Amino acid sequence: MQLLEVSAKEGYVWFRQGIWLFRKNPLAFLMLLFIYLIAAQLAIFVPLFGIIALLVVTPGLSVGVMTACREVIQNKRVMPTVLLAGFRTNGKQATRNLLVLGGIYAALVFTLSFVATTVVDIGTLAPIVLKGEEPSAEAIRQLYYALLIGALLYTPIAMMFWFAPLLSAWHSVPPVKALFFSWTACWRNRGAFFTYAVLFAMLLVAIPLFLEAVFAAFGAETVLSFLVTPYSLLMLAILYCSFYATYRGCFNIVPAEESAEAPQG
Repeated sequence: MQLLEVSAKEGYVWFRQGIWLFRKNPLAFLMLLFIYLIAAQLAIFVPLFGIIALLVVTPGLSVGVMTACREVIQNKRVMPTVLLAGFRTNGKQATRNLLVLGGIYAALVFTLSFVATTVVDIGTLAPIVLKGEEPSAEAIRQLYYALLIGALLYTPIAMMFWFAPLLSAWHSVPPVKALFFSWTACWRNRGAFFTYAVLFAMLLVAIPLFLEAVFAAFGAETVLSFLVTPYSLLMLAILYCSFYATYRGCFNIVPAEESAEAPQG
């Protein structure tokens, strides 16, 4: 396994490869996305324990999604059970590694949440989140401040866990080393990841906000929900597909069983 250093424009290549992979089997990826979203919603209904359990299995589920990407490239049939492939097909040691990573991930996320609540006025946001009230100017300011703080705090966590599950499950790298290697890969290719992040930020945030402003100007907010929801799901599915492209782009690994038809740039 060799770490590659790529140029900033490679972030656009990962985006294109994510689209290419999604187009090979869109129904499979949308199916997996729906299953994950439903499971996440059910977990929320179980106070605290459900959220902790979801966070702990998240690294393993991410391996399942990446396994689905690999199977689509191999033109294999993708079944819903592939989401559990990280725990089922890589051996007991890989399962233990993924659960350790999940425990670390859950601890870091809860720590992040605690830190965020100490610097953001949650009381101002509560009426919006819990009661759906019309946001005041101060509430909007606090909301954007919370998003900014959350993004800054979560970025180091994302860098550590971007590749760590795959490195542990597919390459038998111990959890702590996997976190370090993942951080290093992201840092050394920060230009490409910046390009990649900007592209998806525009698609997932900027475009929906622009559409909201346009439809609000014409008093057609109800129509917007019928457009934004499927659009957001589509972009999320492409985002998940592009995760595999970042893995293939940052590490000199081409599984022998994969076909050579994937676009390279």
